[in-house]
Amino acid sequence: MALQPTRVDITDRVTGKLNGRSLDLYDEGEFIGRLPLPAAAVELKNGYSEQNGKIYKEVTATVEPDQKYVDCDGEAGWC
Repeated sequence: MALQPTRVDITDRVTGKLNGRSLDLYDEGEFIGRLPLPAAAVELKNGYSEQNGKIYKEVTATVEPDQKYVDCDGEAGWC
């Protein structure tokens, strides 16, 4: 049996992870390269934003760290 080198299209299984101003590319968890990002703003879906190479999602959160959404309102007595 003779073996010969060939190319396999893996485009649909390559994943990326944002790393500052570049996108690290992976194939099945193995780092395979880096794609530099332009200095222009990144286009994201409404509710998401990019700042200094990080991506943020707008969410509604409680003000105090251990507060639960269903906690009673201590001021008005509502529960």
